[in-house]
Amino acid sequence: MAAIISRSTTSPSVSASSVSASSAVPSASTILSSVTSTKDRDPPKDSDPPTVRFTNTQDLFNTIDSTTGDFLTVTNVSPNQFTEIERERDTGGKTGQKKQYRKFRFRRYNTNSRILIITIPTRLHETLHLGLYMRYYAQLARNGTEESWIDIGSARFRAEKDHPGGDGAEGDSTGGPWPERGGAGNWPTLVIESGYSETLPELQKDMRWWFQESNHQVKIVILAKFDDQQHHILLEKWEEEISSPQGAITRSRAAARSQNGVLNPVKRQSITITRDETTNPVSYNVTRGALVLGFRLLFLRDPGPQEGDFVLSIQSLQLYAEKVWAQLPRSD
Repeated sequence: MAAIISRSTTSPSVSASSVSASSAVPSASTILSSVTSTKDRDPPKDSDPPTVRFTNTQDLFNTIDSTTGDFLTVTNVSPNQFTEIERERDTGGKTGQKKQYRKFRFRRYNTNSRILIITIPTRLHETLHLGLYMRYYAQLARNGTEESWIDIGSARFRAEKDHPGGDGAEGDSTGGPWPERGGAGNWPTLVIESGYSETLPELQKDMRWWFQESNHQVKIVILAKFDDQQHHILLEKWEEEISSPQGAITRSRAAARSQNGVLNPVKRQSITITRDETTNPVSYNVTRGALVLGFRLLFLRDPGPQEGDFVLSIQSLQLYAEKVWAQLPRSD
């Protein structure tokens, strides 16, 4: 299934959708201005994400300041060093004098490999995930269910087996049902992770981390991968399902496997949004339909009257893609 829309947004249907969404949530420019550094730079083309060996915190922060992408791999980071990096980032150092470091998030840290993955929230990166999350939230507001949902954002989460300085991550956009997932330490049901200099296999590692380390409390992970060289955005929706056991499936065996949590990630949707610059004005082609988020997985209950699955339509995804591409630096 495919559809094409031009960059023009003067049609009545588009205007109505835009007004409804903007009245429900803060504008993208308002949110982006609060999370993006003045040193923000987006590369015009994809490139291999950089990898550096950790030496000291100040050198790491200097490297982050000079990185043009949204993704940095840091090796040789001990748990104590990770704690030091956290403290320096969050407090500005032991002296109490606030330092102006470029803002960044911890995508993932693994104590065994001593590898720290850092997200650098450029405008392009933030538009990739916020553009999807805000469209979902706009539907919550229109349906009157926003008070049953809590935005968790990029809060820090620790693995269930956590110890001080242990495995942890900070998502891009996250949220869950209120009050079930509203307390400290509760995991979201929805996670959206985005990237352009981060490779798709690395994004999929992020997805697996959320499912596994939350002890399967996370129910839906959406990956948004931008590839300017291929002129497309790839959206993947991942959920989990119980693996099919070998041999005959008895009721007791199925119950035991379910109780033991033998769950594996399954890609439920893969949507490609392609930019066509041969048309005038530029158009966007969405393949494989709308993005559908299941109500039961998001809210951990059956839908009530006037409730149901959330659908990000083809037209909504096209408008989303237009805003993503608008974040690339202009060559003029």
